[in-house]
Amino acid sequence: MKVTVKAYAKINLMIDILSTLPNGYHDLFMIMQSVGIYDRVTVSRTDSKDIEITCTKAGVPTDEKNIVHKAAMKFFADTGTENTGIAIHIEKNIPQAAGLAGGSADGAAALVALNELFGTGLSQKEMAQIGGKIGADVPFCIMGGTMAAQYTGTVLSFLPDLEINNIVIVKPKQDVSTGEAYAAFDSAERVRHLDTRGMLMAAATGDEKGVFDRVDNVFEQFIDVPDRVVIKSIMRKHGCECCCMSGSGPSVFGIFEKREDAERCLAELKKSYEEAYLCSSVSKGCEVE
Repeated sequence: MKVTVKAYAKINLMIDILSTLPNGYHDLFMIMQSVGIYDRVTVSRTDSKDIEITCTKAGVPTDEKNIVHKAAMKFFADTGTENTGIAIHIEKNIPQAAGLAGGSADGAAALVALNELFGTGLSQKEMAQIGGKIGADVPFCIMGGTMAAQYTGTVLSFLPDLEINNIVIVKPKQDVSTGEAYAAFDSAERVRHLDTRGMLMAAATGDEKGVFDRVDNVFEQFIDVPDRVVIKSIMRKHGCECCCMSGSGPSVFGIFEKREDAERCLAELKKSYEEAYLCSSVSKGCEVE
């Protein structure tokens, strides 16, 4: 028996860092949106009494370093389910180290698949509580859609789903270290905080224009991604309604009103960037096939 789950990527329509917490983590405000780029995570039962991981993309760890391994271990421990053996296969499509929660999405999908496979009957909330122990973005990747995320990202609030049809996403070649990104915030002498209240009010009332007007990322004040300026200038040239870096980068997304503008933008960006995509928003984080 096996279960296959689509694991959707996310973008941050807003991310602000409100403070550094006493434990060294950061108090965040984020508006998160699931998008239609996805990995496929397939979990099968075996009799190996082990956790075996395979992946279509070279370089992705297939041992205990992979978040799906951590998710499985935590699932078995927290539910008291005996691991008689499982095989997890990841069809990787979400760019890695991109600010799109690709790893967290896989971890979320593994939990959803294990819940189905072993018939443990966990609710989304219960799976999210397990997921929060392995990664701050995992609870959102289980719930998905349009949500506000606070504290370390694990406190979630439902918002009306935005229906965004034309999102261009580009990952530049250079990676960004999340740890270094937060360290840059910690050492910054001055921070321009974002209009979090205005963004929350716009998102809560379904004011799409109000959301697009406030799309922003505090990390852009500290993180130097050289291609970001070029990518955003191309998106603006093609008439995007807004453009911004997602997470701690380096991926940049642009939202377009007209499909043809988004397609022209994508065609130009693909001349220079291999990892460029056109997608829409989705209303879920994981989907059992």
